[in-house]
Amino acid sequence: MAQQMIHPARPHQWDITIQEARELQRELAGLVSLTPSPELQAISIVAGIDNGYVKQETGWVAFAAAVVFSFPALELVETVIGEAPVTFPYVPGFLTFREGPAILAALAGLTTEPEVLLFDGQGYAHPRRIGLAAHMGVVLDHPTIGCAKTRLVGKYDEPPDDPGSVSRLIDRGEVVGAAVRTKSGHDPLFVSPGHKVDIDLAVRITLACCRPGEFLPVPTKAAHDAVTAHTAPLRRRKLRSTQ
Repeated sequence: MAQQMIHPARPHQWDITIQEARELQRELAGLVSLTPSPELQAISIVAGIDNGYVKQETGWVAFAAAVVFSFPALELVETVIGEAPVTFPYVPGFLTFREGPAILAALAGLTTEPEVLLFDGQGYAHPRRIGLAAHMGVVLDHPTIGCAKTRLVGKYDEPPDDPGSVSRLIDRGEVVGAAVRTKSGHDPLFVSPGHKVDIDLAVRITLACCRPGEFLPVPTKAAHDAVTAHTAPLRRRKLRSTQ
């Protein structure tokens, strides 16, 4: 049996109450490290992760795509899809409890170990400083970055329109991430550290993963495309079965 590349270092139960989830978030937030573990020049493999959902007869099922690329060349290495039943209700600020099990299932299937994981979601820029990337980073004890399409918390000055421009994202007096212009004429991407990276390294890695004229970093866009392609036939099948 092949050795699992990435596995939980701090596993926990996912099917818990909202109050238990809130207490767990506070505990995990205290374990988040914003001290960079990898040096940029030492990174050779990265992965993007995104989730999708399909409602089936037994309930909602979460799917996650983990797509691995070489870095900085951004050549595709492998794609793995994981799935798990959803056991937690939809509550803003607690989405990791819905998405985490499927993400772990996808990561368990990788045959290549990425040095950094980029998530389509928040990292430290979260009301309790434990968004998806930070939460999964602590659980996995692995460097992670949050690359969110929308802002969850904080205020920022609009960065200049030139790609690569950055402005600080500040929440309650603390710099929690950055608004990053990845595409001219487009809203900024909200980048925040997850675990074992700081804001500067998170921004540098994210920008290095972006291609000219594209809003999303290549790894997270590929993960979005992969999970969308995987779940689309399942949704169509479900639709036909109800007609």
